[in-house]
Amino acid sequence: MQEQLHDRGQEKGREQHGLLRMGLAEVYNPSMQPSLYPGDQLVVRYRVPVRPGDVVVLRHPFRQDLLIVKRAVERREGGWWVMGDNPDVENDSREFGVVPDELVVARAWVRVRPLPGRPGTRGQRSMAGLLSWAVSAVRPVRSRSRARGAAGAGSPGRPASRRLRAR
Repeated sequence: MQEQLHDRGQEKGREQHGLLRMGLAEVYNPSMQPSLYPGDQLVVRYRVPVRPGDVVVLRHPFRQDLLIVKRAVERREGGWWVMGDNPDVENDSREFGVVPDELVVARAWVRVRPLPGRPGTRGQRSMAGLLSWAVSAVRPVRSRSRARGAAGAGSPGRPASRRLRAR
C-alpha cells in the first residue's frame, strides 16, 4: 500500500502569486509510524532547505501524481535517500532509489493530531479535554539524527544506508 498525503495547497500557485509558502497535508498510511499516524495533519513549508533527518513531502518517483511523506536520510549522488520510520513498510528509497531534488515538494514543520472521536458526541468536548488534546496534538516535526545501523547492508541489490530511529 502506498503512503499517501492529501495536499490541500497548490505550491505552484503560491509561488506565482507570492503568497505564504506554507500548506497542509494529511497523512493516510502508516509508513511514518510512530512519528506520524494516519489522520495526522502536517503544516508544510515549500521551498525551504532540506537537511538529513527532516520529514519531507515528495512526489513518488514512479507515480508523480502521488505525494508521499518520508524522512530525508542523506544526500547521495542524484538526490535524497528517503525512508519511512516504520521498518515494516518498504515504500521508500529501498524500493525506488534516490529521489531527485525536483521531486521534493516541502518540508514538514508542525504535526497536528486529529481530535479523538467518541461515538455519539458529535464533537462535544469539555474545555479540559480540548486543552489536553491541544497539549499533545500540536507538535513541531523534528529532525532525527540518530542512526540505528545500516539497513540492507550486505544484501545484494540493496544499497547500504543509515536508518533513523524515531522516538
